[in-house]
Amino acid sequence: MGPSSETVLANQYVQLYLLSMPRPSLRENIVNSGVRTLHERGFAGAGIREITSDAGVPQGCFTNHFRSKEAFGIAVLERYHERTQAIMDETLRDASRSPVERIRAYFAAISQWLETADWRYGCLVGNMSLEVSEQSDQLRAYLVQVCSSLTRSFTECVRAGQDVGEIRNDLDAVDVATFLLSSWQGAMMRMKVDRSPKPLEQFKRVLFATVLSPPLKRTQLTQLKRAPKD
Repeated sequence: MGPSSETVLANQYVQLYLLSMPRPSLRENIVNSGVRTLHERGFAGAGIREITSDAGVPQGCFTNHFRSKEAFGIAVLERYHERTQAIMDETLRDASRSPVERIRAYFAAISQWLETADWRYGCLVGNMSLEVSEQSDQLRAYLVQVCSSLTRSFTECVRAGQDVGEIRNDLDAVDVATFLLSSWQGAMMRMKVDRSPKPLEQFKRVLFATVLSPPLKRTQLTQLKRAPKD
């Protein structure tokens, strides 16, 4: 006895449903390729044709996977943030290093990646913050989430350094983390203009010599107070 008409109909429905579902591999291609596309073309400069061409997929695939270009932009930022978090896991959250060495390792890892792009790309979060904040509330809201996440991660590391006496504790850890990330974004912006790592090196030299330096000892504070004033 063969399958009932209801079973046949159900199987046909399942097959049609599966065929109508977007292929995850194509979406992954678009998102992964999109990171590079938005770095090179910018959000406004990347049209659907350029996005799908760079990904090697038909243009129709874009609307199958993304409701809008903003949705695509958020998916790309999510992927970029995932990669940043992976770097943080290996550096900023590496408990085998001291807090200051974790921060050094993070900047070294990011600098290495920036070098592979010949100092042209900068940070996608920073690039899109400058480009889309006035045009898209949806993208701006997601960028706020990403920046908050990054700030929390650095705040935890800075606070750990303050707790063990490795980083000066006369500054609030959140303020230090916010200043650190804002200054890093500015250094990367200048790096893109100069096509040179020099702004990054200048940033790191000043940062570790001042904001992330150890707290002054009591004798040093006394000497500063006694120093003659002009």
